[in-house]
Amino acid sequence: MRVGGQIKTPDLVHRVEPRYPSIAQNAHVAGAVILEATVDTNGRVQSVHVLRGIPLLNEAAVDAVRQWQYSPLRLNGVPTPFILTVTVTFKLQ
Repeated sequence: MRVGGQIKTPDLVHRVEPRYPSIAQNAHVAGAVILEATVDTNGRVQSVHVLRGIPLLNEAAVDAVRQWQYSPLRLNGVPTPFILTVTVTFKLQ
């Protein structure tokens, strides 16, 4: 099930911030990585792939999102896996 429209994204209950790769910081690379995540019936992220990214930042974004935890999506009371789009933004300090 893809969230959006009438299907509301379940609450994000555990978020891990990405580690900004030092090579990207040293090169002054910043921006957004857009990912698609598949979440299981328990709210755990099962797979992540890059829809649009920045080569020096993609791996850090994927590694962080794989550790996220959502509340389960229930349709008619039944836990249901879902797919959502996530944007991870990297900003230089």
